[in-house]
Parts: sequence; C-alpha cells; structure tokens
Amino acid sequence: MKRLCTLAALFTLLFTARAQERYILTSDSVSLYVKVKGKGQPCLYIHGGPGAGSYWLEKLYGDQLEQHFQMIYLDQRGVGRSSSPKDHNFAIDRVAKDFEEVRQALGIKQWLTLGHSFGGVLQMDYVGRYQQSIQGLLMINCTLSLHDSFRESWIPKAYEFAGVKNPMPATGDTVAVVKRLMDAIGILRQKELIWKMAFASPDNAKTLDATYTEIPNWNGDFSAAALGINDYWNDYRKSTARIKLPVLFFYGTNDWSIGPQHYKGVHFPNSMLYESRVGHMPFLENKADLEKAIRSFKAKYKFS
Repeated sequence: MKRLCTLAALFTLLFTARAQERYILTSDSVSLYVKVKGKGQPCLYIHGGPGAGSYWLEKLYGDQLEQHFQMIYLDQRGVGRSSSPKDHNFAIDRVAKDFEEVRQALGIKQWLTLGHSFGGVLQMDYVGRYQQSIQGLLMINCTLSLHDSFRESWIPKAYEFAGVKNPMPATGDTVAVVKRLMDAIGILRQKELIWKMAFASPDNAKTLDATYTEIPNWNGDFSAAALGINDYWNDYRKSTARIKLPVLFFYGTNDWSIGPQHYKGVHFPNSMLYESRVGHMPFLENKADLEKAIRSFKAKYKFS
C-alpha cells in the first residue's frame, strides 16, 4: 500500500510538471510554447533578441526568479519552440496581442512583465495597448530605442573593440543603421570578439550559446524579420512619462549592447532606477546584484 501511495504521488508530481508546459493557439493559428513555473505574482518573461527565446533564462536564472514570481516563459511567434504565422505577420501589435491571448488562456487577471534587451521595446508597446492587464514592469538591461542603442553604443563600441576606424557613422534612416550594424557584427565575428558586446568573458558567451543546442529544430523566423519592420524602431523613451505603473529599470555600466547612458532618456514617474557594474547579462554575470534589485523592487511596491 505504501508503495502504491508513493507511485501515485510520483505520478501526480510528474503530471503536474508536464501540465506546466503547453502550447497556446493564438487567434491567427500560431502555436506558442509556454511554460509556467514558480510561485508568487504571475510574471511574463518578454525575451529579447529579437528571437532569443525563453529557455536560456529559465535554465541560467530560473531558479532565482521562480522564488519570487510565478514565471511564464514564452517563446514568441517565430521563435524557438513556437510556430510561425502563415501570413508572416510579425507586426508589433500582433505580438502584443499574443501576450494578451496567453494571459487570457492561462486565466491570469493581471501580471507583471519582465523584459530583457529588445524585450524592452515589446514591453513598451504591450503596456501602451493593454495597461489594464499589467501590474508593473521589470526592465532588465532593456533598450527602449533601437536607433539610440545601435547608434550611440553598439556600433561605435564594436569598431573600438575591433580596432577599426568606423568608416561611416550610424546616422540617418533605419537602412543605414542596419547596414552599419551588420558590418560591425561581421568584423567582430571575423576577429572572434563578438562576445565583448554582451559578456565579460568568452566562456560566459559559450555558456549561454550552449543552451540553444538543447532545443532541437529551433525556429528563427522572427529574428530574420523583426529589424525590417518599422514599428520596432519607434523611440519608446518618449512615452515613458505617461506610464504610471511601478517600473524597475536595471541597467549595466558596461552594457555596450544597450548603452550605459541609455537610461538618461527614460522618465517613468513611478520607477526604481538601479545601476549595476555589469554588462548585458546580469542573469549570468551579476546574479547577486540583480537579486538585490528584484527584492528591493518587490519590497518598495509591495508585490508578493
């Protein structure tokens, strides 16, 4: 009898673990991969990239986050384990609608959002359309303007690391900026220095890269499409003053991907600005400081 009870408990445990992982079909028939783990306030992870997926965060920092929040790990449309839209609709308003449909499918009334990197752009668009669904925003090393981050930090720093004089400044329209960006990426890869843009060491870059080898048949459609869509290039810093929700804005003094001065254009009226001596990946390279920031944010705004 005792053995039967043990087996039943084990079966229940396994079933519960599996039940946390599911696919949610959107109103335009995209299958979105979602995993729910942890306890506390529901919190949607809005990953960056574009196209980075949610698995690396779950693996490298999930244990810590899940002590604070009920984490909802989502691979966005055309990313990772999610499918792509048949009509190739990767518009920013459609991505925001995906977030809402996931929230509704999970039966969550309101949630926090936690964005990283390019996820800051997605957070800002989402909160602009569906503020009633959101209790607060955690912005971890987020850009709110791709133009600003690429022109003022990413591109000039890349050429500096490569020891190459920038032949043309990254000014002007989106096409010029993307061309400069691709050129800088190519030079850094040739010199095997691309890791410098986001990490403190090449070993840390390899640690993160290794997580992607664990997911078979990775979908990269969104990554290929996003930078060619104009709405992703909006300067969302201009609308921060209108967002009254609690915001944690965590930034790195060595974050060349976003720009260590990027925060100066951000003016949330109800925010906690947190400076950290870290690059673009505090989830891997300064976990203690990020933990302190999250605890302080929760205490200040009384999130459970």
